[in-house]
Amino acid sequence: MLARLRHETWLPRPPRASVPASLRPWLTDSASLTSRIRARCTRFSVRVLAQRLGAAQLDEAVFLGLNPGERVWVREVLLLADDRPVVFARSLLPRRNLRGAWNLFHGMGARPLGAALFADPAISRAPLTCKRFDARDARYHRARSALAEHDAAASMPRDVWARRSLFRRHGRALMVSEFFLPAIFELPR
Repeated sequence: MLARLRHETWLPRPPRASVPASLRPWLTDSASLTSRIRARCTRFSVRVLAQRLGAAQLDEAVFLGLNPGERVWVREVLLLADDRPVVFARSLLPRRNLRGAWNLFHGMGARPLGAALFADPAISRAPLTCKRFDARDARYHRARSALAEHDAAASMPRDVWARRSLFRRHGRALMVSEFFLPAIFELPR
């Protein structure tokens, strides 16, 4: 039970012993991830994998304060630096929040969500948390599949680190989780 609880716990900061030093700044920098990646590549792009009504994972539902069975708008994308997938991002918006405060979310297309989030002064961000994911989690498999679809030669490590936080606009929450793929280590510091 304790091992399962540790596996499911999001941490307020990455543990020094288990996170590569080169990954720590990516997990802890609360500025725009989109801007950080753009500054380290020639061409930044977003590949939309899914934009649909769906279900949240249990920890996501708890984090968002969802009612049992409540549907969410799910947006999954790959962030590409010079055509290399560096981040698998998963954003969830409770269906009830699609109109009004977050109406921009529905029509994002291939535009980076981060650019919109950090450009709007009405949006606030909660502190980042981080977690290591492995094959026991469906999101790990989704990230691995997305990576393989983009580049059949790319391999996924046994585990990946992710970070997440809540963004609020007029009291309404949007959750963004970002899973760091192996090519993130190839970007200049």
